[in-house]
Amino acid sequence: MDAYIPSARHYIDKKDVDAVVRALKSNSLSLGQQTQQFEEKFAQYLGVKHTVAVSSGTAGLHMAIRVLELKKGDEVITSPFSFIASANCLLYERVKPIFVDIDRKTLNINPNLIEKSITKKTKAILAIDIFGTPSDADEVNKIAEKYNLKVIGDCCEALGSTYKGKMVGSLYDASVFGFFPNKQITSGEGGIIATNSDKLNEIFRSLRSQGRPVNGEWGFHERLGYNYRMTEMEAALGLSQLNKFSWLVKKRQTIIDTYKKYLSQIKGIELLETPNKCFASRFTYIVRIKKNKRNQVMVDLDKNSIGYKKYFYPLHLQPYIKKEFGYKKGMFPICEKVSDETLSLPFFIGLSKNEIKYICKVIEESI
Repeated sequence: MDAYIPSARHYIDKKDVDAVVRALKSNSLSLGQQTQQFEEKFAQYLGVKHTVAVSSGTAGLHMAIRVLELKKGDEVITSPFSFIASANCLLYERVKPIFVDIDRKTLNINPNLIEKSITKKTKAILAIDIFGTPSDADEVNKIAEKYNLKVIGDCCEALGSTYKGKMVGSLYDASVFGFFPNKQITSGEGGIIATNSDKLNEIFRSLRSQGRPVNGEWGFHERLGYNYRMTEMEAALGLSQLNKFSWLVKKRQTIIDTYKKYLSQIKGIELLETPNKCFASRFTYIVRIKKNKRNQVMVDLDKNSIGYKKYFYPLHLQPYIKKEFGYKKGMFPICEKVSDETLSLPFFIGLSKNEIKYICKVIEESI
């Protein structure tokens, strides 16, 4: 292959471009019809009562934590294997993240380890659907009900995933999706919060607009809020992408099936598994390679102009989190081992069968 193969690339077609142009030519560039239609369509897709469009998945997570009215010293149980935003949204509110090690197969929080980490300070569980694999909602909700805890779903990587026939995003008190360019659909930046609670819906809509009541007069603000609004251009792009979502998922699944065909024949490669009665909609294609082999694979991918990413650096070992809470290496061994083994391969609509075959050949020769 002569050309560089990137690790990710967004998919934009003429309909997407036209949708954004129409939004630009409209009479409203914020909180207009495009945002409303995107929210309505998204809620319908998930089968929830409400969705609230925001400026990013991180903003959505922050607001989801904010509505819990937590204070400094309160604790939220979550996974140490995630993108940094899931920890940062807690730290914004001076809440302590209580990490629980992950399940070796799903790479999500291990529900069997949650109860032993619950204290009088525990207020909620932040469940993360890593790489699109649904977290064990039944077990998480059972524990939450037992201890009177709220559950927030970080579904930013899992749009289109299902858990026992139910849409991911409809399973917890509030769930958040993100639309960064490498996700299943993109709005450039942007995110959305899903909930079945009328009360939470009202608060989310207030928080994203500087704390102004939904039906309040201009200039009156009933609570501390933020400028977390999604623009009309972003909403128009998101809506256009959502309108062809089934096609986007099928295209991505074809790429996954092609990778599986070639990688399953290579010794030393472990592919991600999907739990029974679940469907994992992937935003990236992850494989596991033992650390000593993975390092050489990365060298060879670089030599052959093939993009990749290492996902994820353990949250408890991020320098500022270690310093603040005293977490140390070895505290969550499965997370740390998985972090040393995971590798994201090129994954985007337009990636050809020949390119996938070439990528797999480089990996096989490297291992």
